[in-house]
Amino acid sequence: MNPYLPSLQAYPFERLRQLFAGITPNPAYRPISLGIGEPRHATPELIKQAYCDAILAPQGGLSAYPGTLGELALRQSMAHWLQRRYNLNVDPATQILPVNGSREALFAFAQTVLGAPRDSGAAPAWVVCPNPFYQIYEGAALLGGAQPYYVPSVASRNFAQDWDSVPAEVWAQTQLLFVCSPGNPTGAVMPLDEWAKLFALSDQYGFVIASDECYSEIYFRDEAPLGGLEAAAKLGRSDFKNLVAFTSLSKRSNVPGMRSGFCAGDAKLIQSFLLYRTYHGSAMSPVVQAASVAAWNDEEHVLDNRAQYRAKFAQVTPLLSAVLDVALPDAGFYLWAGVKGSDTEFAMELYALYNVTVLPGSYLAREARGVNPGAQRIRMALVAETAECVEAAERIVQFVQQERI
Repeated sequence: MNPYLPSLQAYPFERLRQLFAGITPNPAYRPISLGIGEPRHATPELIKQAYCDAILAPQGGLSAYPGTLGELALRQSMAHWLQRRYNLNVDPATQILPVNGSREALFAFAQTVLGAPRDSGAAPAWVVCPNPFYQIYEGAALLGGAQPYYVPSVASRNFAQDWDSVPAEVWAQTQLLFVCSPGNPTGAVMPLDEWAKLFALSDQYGFVIASDECYSEIYFRDEAPLGGLEAAAKLGRSDFKNLVAFTSLSKRSNVPGMRSGFCAGDAKLIQSFLLYRTYHGSAMSPVVQAASVAAWNDEEHVLDNRAQYRAKFAQVTPLLSAVLDVALPDAGFYLWAGVKGSDTEFAMELYALYNVTVLPGSYLAREARGVNPGAQRIRMALVAETAECVEAAERIVQFVQQERI
């Protein structure tokens, strides 16, 4: 067996299941979960129709093996979206690769990049990642034979990562840096000067940057979030040296079950990742490809989806901000709220008394240098319909006012 498997920690939702074991929630309330960030708005009809049409097509559909590189029409639709969204000119032949959702791609990309396992006798290879973070980053690092380095976040700066705190000796042994903007769970967006700092560090030390951008199309400000490739182009790095960005249709188009996304960036890295994926057997189904083309080529459903989230957050955020330390995020569909006392006890009591599920913030972070930046915080995924999210917020308000004071 892979000797690194025992180093993996339980996934946050498994830990939550264990936390709630033995608790019988109050039957006076119907269950409402704000725990899992799974989009629950309706899938657009145009995507479902394209999916069905592809299945029924006389030629194609499910009758042939797909190529790992994907059809040119799919990669062109992705390139056209990048041009519309970020004003980028990306070559669909060499700088774009379809993936089966950003989760599997982020993990697989680390296996492509990383070398020199921890037990080889060489200095440890580091994978630098934010803290709090998406746990795939950690698992990808550990199973790739590297050691994760958790960069502390600064609550007073909207949980921006404190890159300056990373020692030079860590950067010198870093092979891969994961960034997430808009961030999960904080919703923070990285500004251009932060990208400039990371690009300079990458140039100095030679590490690769993997930019997780799956929440880029759900935002609350007038200006759309800056993307990693966009930042590179603005800074004169049109070749996207040592940078690959990952995005997905799951949140943008409400198709998490379709498992469709793409990565784009440095052509040399894309070529290497394609080689890895050819052996890995991760080609996208032709049916999913056809539905994905329809999704990437349409923006109307994205505008409607964003409007739904904006209306929802406009109702829920003021309710919760009256009793919790929480504010409207830059982007994403999470509220990252501070609570008094233990975040795990808060989640347990809320579940027992009001049948509302939230995720303890400490489950989304690691204690590093004596601090867990997720402690005394909870993550709430506002993915259900507005009425259900408002009802959950009202129960949380009642819980805090009556049970936590």
